[in-house]
Amino acid sequence: MLLRSLPRAARTATGTSTACTRGVPSATRNFQSSTRSLAPIFATVQQPPMTSHSQSRTAHAISNPTLAGIEKRWEAMPPQEQAELWMQLRDRMKVDWHEMTLQEKKAAWWIAFGPHGPRAETPPGEWTKVWIYTATGVGIAAALFFGIHAFARPPPRTMTKEWQEATNEYLKSERSNPIYGISSEGYQGKGHVQSKSAKAQGIKLEADE
Repeated sequence: MLLRSLPRAARTATGTSTACTRGVPSATRNFQSSTRSLAPIFATVQQPPMTSHSQSRTAHAISNPTLAGIEKRWEAMPPQEQAELWMQLRDRMKVDWHEMTLQEKKAAWWIAFGPHGPRAETPPGEWTKVWIYTATGVGIAAALFFGIHAFARPPPRTMTKEWQEATNEYLKSERSNPIYGISSEGYQGKGHVQSKSAKAQGIKLEADE
């Protein structure tokens, strides 16, 4: 009897698995269709909603006391307050420009293009300080230059016109550089002469021993 019941059980299991296999595609199609229908709802839930705070900032004008004297107070304000005020003005500029108050227009322009930060104007008297410091530096340099020369030793006798002219004559007698130098034909250069005379420099020439 056990052997007779085995084929029946096998046929029953096969029919059940076939029914389950046929039911899977339909269940998958139902799941996909329900997912498509719910997609807009999920997208709406995931998108950040428009907060009432941002809407109110766009709809309501900024009070005049907040914007009064912004040209004088801007650089002294903490960065957090500057950012908050700019965010409010940015939200206000999203509406029609004619709906903004005159104070809001002035503040928005001044914060964006006003002379502050890198665009700040030169403080009064800045160029006067520059000229004074420059003149002081040049004066100190000139004093050091002339002071050092005043206490320095006189130039050596080789740095006189007489000595350098004698050097030229010696080189000519030795036929030094006869092609294009001091001993060449028709030479009209100064040679080694580059200094003033000994008398002009106050140098006393001593005879060679």
